[in-house]
Amino acid sequence: MLSFFKAYKNFAIVFAIISIIIISIIYNILNVEKPLPIYQPAQVEQELVDSTLFDVRKYHKIADFSLINQNGKTITQNDYKDKIYVADFFFTTCQTICPIMTDHMVKIQNETLNDDEVMLLSHTVTPEIDSVPQLKKYTLKKGVIDNKWNLVTGDKKQIYDLARKSYLAVKTVGDGDEFDMIHTENFMLIDKKKQIRGFYDGTDPEAIKQLLKDIEVLKREYKK
Repeated sequence: MLSFFKAYKNFAIVFAIISIIIISIIYNILNVEKPLPIYQPAQVEQELVDSTLFDVRKYHKIADFSLINQNGKTITQNDYKDKIYVADFFFTTCQTICPIMTDHMVKIQNETLNDDEVMLLSHTVTPEIDSVPQLKKYTLKKGVIDNKWNLVTGDKKQIYDLARKSYLAVKTVGDGDEFDMIHTENFMLIDKKKQIRGFYDGTDPEAIKQLLKDIEVLKREYKK
């Protein structure tokens, strides 16, 4: 009996090693991290999307832009080239959800402070009020770090088009001029290819935690 076990000892060892390898491979396959979705206009509720994009199901990207930040500097897509960034829409005189959203943007800023791969971008929906000096005053009050986070103003039609045709983030007012808009609480996660990879409730602390996790998921995607 003892000789029988000795004869199959090597086989048993090899079989055990192969079994461990197979189990490890299966485990890794089952636990592969899923990539974040790429959002298209057809997937977003229509009230946030320009009617010309209702049926767009692929190739959607953030359009090029040229806006002015809190320091009077012109900000374009080149400033966000090869960056992951979080975008939102707000206005400085808002007394409802904007203060909460801004506080959460500050949290994201601070959590990613030493990460040059990540930036933030906030667009005013009332550029006629939010001049450069007004934005600067707001940024100083909120603790905005200039090289991490741009708050931008500029041509109202351009901001409207970005909001409705690129970021899919605002509703139309309906009783104002043709470019009036009501911003939502949405934060949008934008990848290095100018694609929307996530929508998050900017007033919800749990959503902000998920956003920070998803930034790390997106970063890992670029390392593969």
